[in-house]
Amino acid sequence: MNREAENFPELVKEVRRKLGLSQEDLAHELGVSFATVNRWENGKTTPSKMAKTVWKQFCQRQIEEGKLND
Repeated sequence: MNREAENFPELVKEVRRKLGLSQEDLAHELGVSFATVNRWENGKTTPSKMAKTVWKQFCQRQIEEGKLND
């Protein structure tokens, strides 16, 4: 498992908390289920390549809108 995959659960939690979103809210923003976000945060699954792309785009948009530091 690579370093990014190992840190992904913490990254999801940190971003979600900084944005003040619930797991359900984040799931809606990303177009995935609540269960998916929950599994990511608990390290039970890792995102697919497509989901990872959506995640990165979401984070970039939040950075551009000044809601998240990079």
